[in-house]
Amino acid sequence: MNDTTLPSHDPVGDADRPWFAFYPDSVSRTIDPPVERSLGEMAAHTAQRYGDRTAFSNLGGTLSFTEVDEIATRIASYLQNELGLRKGDRIVLQMPNLMQYPVALYGALRAGLVVVNANPLYTAHELAAVVKDAEPRAIIVLANFADKVEKVLPGSTIEHVIVTQAGDMLHQPKRAIVNLVAKRVKKMVPEYSLPTAIDFRALLTGDPVEFTDPGVEHSDVAFLQYTGGTTGGTKAAVLTHWNLLNNQEQFIGQIRVVLEEGNTSVIAALPLYHVFALTVNCIGFFRFGGHNVLITNPRDTAAFIKTLDAEKPDCLVLVSTLAGALMERPEFSKLDLSNVKVSVAGGMALRSAVGKRWRELTDSEIIEGYGLTEASPVVSVNPTHLPPRVGTIGVPLPSTDVRILAEDGTDAPLGEPGELAVKGPQVMQGYWRQPEASAEVLTDDGWLLTGDIATMDEDGYLRIVDRKKEIILVSGFNVYPGDLEDAAMLHPKVLEAGAIPIEDEHAGEVPKLFVVRRDDSLTEAELMAFLKEELTGYKRPREIEFLDELPKTNVGKVLRRGLREIEAAKAK
Repeated sequence: MNDTTLPSHDPVGDADRPWFAFYPDSVSRTIDPPVERSLGEMAAHTAQRYGDRTAFSNLGGTLSFTEVDEIATRIASYLQNELGLRKGDRIVLQMPNLMQYPVALYGALRAGLVVVNANPLYTAHELAAVVKDAEPRAIIVLANFADKVEKVLPGSTIEHVIVTQAGDMLHQPKRAIVNLVAKRVKKMVPEYSLPTAIDFRALLTGDPVEFTDPGVEHSDVAFLQYTGGTTGGTKAAVLTHWNLLNNQEQFIGQIRVVLEEGNTSVIAALPLYHVFALTVNCIGFFRFGGHNVLITNPRDTAAFIKTLDAEKPDCLVLVSTLAGALMERPEFSKLDLSNVKVSVAGGMALRSAVGKRWRELTDSEIIEGYGLTEASPVVSVNPTHLPPRVGTIGVPLPSTDVRILAEDGTDAPLGEPGELAVKGPQVMQGYWRQPEASAEVLTDDGWLLTGDIATMDEDGYLRIVDRKKEIILVSGFNVYPGDLEDAAMLHPKVLEAGAIPIEDEHAGEVPKLFVVRRDDSLTEAELMAFLKEELTGYKRPREIEFLDELPKTNVGKVLRRGLREIEAAKAK
């Protein structure tokens, strides 16, 4: 397990950590060890502290902290006593931002289960890969996506399928109306056949008296959080209760500077299954006593703006592309955002044009930081009591150390680019059942090699200048070129494929695919239609270009740098 003490490297001293100078007086250089043994215990203590105050709201309904704790305990009891799930078993959660998510999450964690977050937009092919790797015994899925589960279920380890509908946490008659509209009016629920599926509402009948504390400890695994990883390819970061408890405490110090604990409302627009919103919103702001306003469909910017107008939030947690989309609507400029004390951009780099326009329209700043799944995820942030330093990812969090490594593994000279390495209690335990991949990114003395190329200013501010790993970052979501290339090459008319990022005004980057045809009859439309069945939307290429051959290394590997050069030459 990672130590809570401040990690160090030789030589040691404050001179190596100049960023301490930018900590406000109320933020310590190190955090204290977590007082709770687990996230489930944290939820119970938080409920005792904040009681009837609103913890989550969505679709016109609300949940108090007491209700979250009570419902989570009922769900934990049902999982234990009715389904026979035991500590260490895996359970998949596949749903957007609905109130079902936090109660299912805390219920599963309280029962000692390992949560496997799955993107609701996964294709059956993508979901099958996760299920095969994680070997879950149960899945909780929104009915809108249950048809994918039907395809994946045969031959899998899943014993129990629990289906929820969008309005299941609302009171009647609104529950029935919302569910009817989703199914009959908006046609959002496809036909599926899961005859033994359990209705989510049944979980709420669990008897909390029969719940047995499974004795979850710091070292127990809380999440298998799937990511392409710093080395590419689908894999899950193993995140413990220790990792998550520490990370939320590391960044909460900065939140306390600008927001009032127990009296804050925050917009949760990023999906809670994404590691950033998971840690910051569902765990961190919950622990802070904040009211999380869950946005189920942030792409509906008209409805989103109405929510902002009604809620008058103190804090916004967004992604750069979403901030840009909101500002495209004329009604956004008419909003009264005077209550907003801090806006946070997560998931992807903040585009400078977005930050500038946000400043002009709202008279406030968007705070940018940096994180990755393997670090639970937050590593650094621009201090909240200072104007953000545009173009930087801020300074490391308490109990977090960083190094900038040259090619030979030594510390790069100050100001020179090198691979960013991170050490701290938020660093993952490794990749699930992949010791070789884990060894590639975790050193023997506990440093995480992020694969990102960074520089450090002389006063400790960090800048990301490039990515060593060839990730395509689409609106904050990682797309790994190998996944796209592999999917394309499943088509019988594709001989070879190579993928690179190209710039996009809205998403930051999008994938472009270069293909060598095995059969000249293959068209772009045919391949696009094929990939629609294999990959979720943000992973699909926006452009496909056919070449006679792909540039390769001397050992025959597709040279993506060569593809980038081809693309750059066209722009000249």
